[in-house]
Amino acid sequence: MKVLLSVCSVIAGLLVGGIILKMSGISALDAYRVMWEGAVSKPQYVAYIIIRSTPLILTGLSVAFAFRTGLFNIGSEGQFIIGALSAAFFGYKFHFDPIIQIPLVIFIATFLASIYGGIAGYLKAKFGVHEVISTIMLNWIALYLSNYCVFLDGFHRPDTETTEFVQSSSSITLFEKWKDSESGIAWLGQHEFWQQFLRPSVNMGIFLAIIAVIVIWFILNKTTFGFNLKSVGLSPEASRYAGINVEKKITQSMMISGALSGLAGATHVLGFSKNIAILAAHEGYGFDGIAVSLIGSNSPFGTLIAGFFLGALKYSGQKIQSALEAPSEVINIMIGSIIFFIAIPAIFEKILSLLGRKRHE
Repeated sequence: MKVLLSVCSVIAGLLVGGIILKMSGISALDAYRVMWEGAVSKPQYVAYIIIRSTPLILTGLSVAFAFRTGLFNIGSEGQFIIGALSAAFFGYKFHFDPIIQIPLVIFIATFLASIYGGIAGYLKAKFGVHEVISTIMLNWIALYLSNYCVFLDGFHRPDTETTEFVQSSSSITLFEKWKDSESGIAWLGQHEFWQQFLRPSVNMGIFLAIIAVIVIWFILNKTTFGFNLKSVGLSPEASRYAGINVEKKITQSMMISGALSGLAGATHVLGFSKNIAILAAHEGYGFDGIAVSLIGSNSPFGTLIAGFFLGALKYSGQKIQSALEAPSEVINIMIGSIIFFIAIPAIFEKILSLLGRKRHE
């Protein structure tokens, strides 16, 4: 039922976007055709969507995990920044063999983001501070901390507003050196599909995201630990009566949620951007994760599909601005409309109920 409601919400959001396009004097059919072709017509478009979707899947999974355990993690954006900052710093400072350096940098970035997320959980468990308030504040602390660290001596790239690039031994981009080698150039020249697909910085992040989805699904559905976390989310008092340490589980839940967002930031830096820059405002990966979680019905595999959908929507939506001179804000209107309809499922529940009743009659 939840999946059907999400599909109905997506369709309704696309219809609203079509109406806005029509009001702007642009054919909705032409716009959606451009978006479709801009998503799947060329291998490199698919590659860019995978790159764009990877952090969305992980931040969406982060928010979904918190939701499933009774918490609302608005701080995924800040945890993403901590993961990205940590990956950029240690990815530049360390000089180990890639087999050691890549897992080490990812672990440190994920761990520090986990601790950062755990702060909100501890504040809620110990002092009753609502996680929405604390995570919003922590988002801004992470933003300004990142901007401060960008200009640290030995980390700042001279005459720029960015940090130094991470070491090549920290990169998780697939076939990065091979693509520029003589053998790589010769092989790719004979395989046009792979030549186009590997042109962007396709990286191991998508595999880590898929593994994370499977692990979180297993924890929530197949382990006592996950059962206890969900129990605390459903009824803290009943869980406490059953002997579960509620305060500990709240903190652990936010730590796991923070780790997932930190992993998103780490893979984005190590696989795509290779450094971080001064931020005038939040990049939005964490906030988009809330949309991914809602579209995916707060389920691990649902966030995987929703992450690809939102990544494709955001990437292909850019094409209608150049091809049809359509306002790029239409994409944000679509996403907002989808979330709006998901937030009021009673509309579709009533419609589906009436359709089911008529079919029965």
